[in-house]
Amino acid sequence: MASLEGIQSKTQEIRDLTRMERTGAQSHIRGLGLDDSLEPRKISQGMVGQIEARRAAGIIMKMITQGKIAGRAILIGGQPGTGKTAIALGMAKSLGEDVPFTMLAGSEIFSLEMSKTEALIQAFRKSIGVRIREEAEIIEGEVLEIEIDKSVQSGAKSGKITLKTTDMEAIYDLGQKMIESIQKEKIQAGDIITIDKASGKISKLGRSIARSGDYDTVGSSSRFVQCPEGELHKRKEVVHTVTLHEVDVINSRTQGFMALFAGDIGEIKQEVRDQIDTKVSEWREEGRAEIVPGVLFIDEVHMLDIECFSYLNRALESESAPIVIMATNRGMTKIRGTNYMAPHGIPLDLLDRLLIIQTTPYNEKETQQILQIRCQEEDVEISDKALKLLTKIGMETSLRYSIHLITTANLVAIKRKSPEVDVEDVRRVYGLFIDIKRSSKFLQDYQSEFLFYEADDIDDKDVEMA
Repeated sequence: MASLEGIQSKTQEIRDLTRMERTGAQSHIRGLGLDDSLEPRKISQGMVGQIEARRAAGIIMKMITQGKIAGRAILIGGQPGTGKTAIALGMAKSLGEDVPFTMLAGSEIFSLEMSKTEALIQAFRKSIGVRIREEAEIIEGEVLEIEIDKSVQSGAKSGKITLKTTDMEAIYDLGQKMIESIQKEKIQAGDIITIDKASGKISKLGRSIARSGDYDTVGSSSRFVQCPEGELHKRKEVVHTVTLHEVDVINSRTQGFMALFAGDIGEIKQEVRDQIDTKVSEWREEGRAEIVPGVLFIDEVHMLDIECFSYLNRALESESAPIVIMATNRGMTKIRGTNYMAPHGIPLDLLDRLLIIQTTPYNEKETQQILQIRCQEEDVEISDKALKLLTKIGMETSLRYSIHLITTANLVAIKRKSPEVDVEDVRRVYGLFIDIKRSSKFLQDYQSEFLFYEADDIDDKDVEMA
């Protein structure tokens, strides 16, 4: 079995390669928007309204940080479009970047080429982190000068770098890979960097504060740090966080960490997991590693069947179980796989283990504030009248529908070369893209033109709730 030392840098490289910036449905969420006393602010960190639900989530967060949540889970129940996923993401953001967060749709496990319990096991282990500590020898200092020469005959590159601290200064020779790393990271004079002596990996910590006055403008991502003190050579404790699932994959495939790129990894033998658990336990006893329970968010939890709920009952009692957050928009409905009715479609014995948080519909003012935040997130300039019209549409149809109109209205405004979205743009896309109520009415009016449509079997209330 491969050792844990060999995986942390590789998994970090994978994360660096796969990370990308995009505007998603919940990308404006930065946290739960609570103050130091866990009281929710009206508008903070992308969260609007849902005061009671966020207050309850804040108490859950306190329990998680104090380690008093073992063997229990959270259920967020409410109508569609009331911010259930936003609250779950807010909790994950509040825990920090090193805490694993896994999102799983209830229906997803039925489409995977593996057993249902295996899919849940993998989801659980993706949500459990292992924080590994090790000491490493590094060189840390401020870059004074970089010299890179290229051979005319062979084309090989060679170079030197001059680093300094507040107490000393030294010149180091650069290898081929280090030169490539410097060029990739765009390191220049005035940057504070660290060099891992074992691997030669170069990391950029930021710009020297002493150089902050050299530039008139800096980007929002620019970070200024103090010039290091003391010796250039240091021994530093390095902390890496990987998930148990990543360790499982690396140790269950002959190609090692490259298996993480494969996508379809199939089922993993229990013997491999037992060996890994034993190894992690040894590291915990030695003080070299600790378990970091993350968050497993199961959306549309009512789509799970009775077998999955039975597994969840047992898995929640595990010593290293993650924090399981479930969300559902169902009321009294059948438990999938049975003929029994239950609240939210969840068995009563599992419901008894859950802390239930309820979300309520947004009022008009909160809807407008959410739409304004989404406009800022999507870099859309919108007039006050257009925003009010979008709010009115959101109250009459749904919040999601009015959010969908933001980008489409912006495209219409760009086409007519307008700097901002106006009422006529919103009206235009409102006519182009219909909401569910208008779609249902169209189907009823023209039912004879469609195949296999039985209008008598559909209740009007079902259409309104859809």
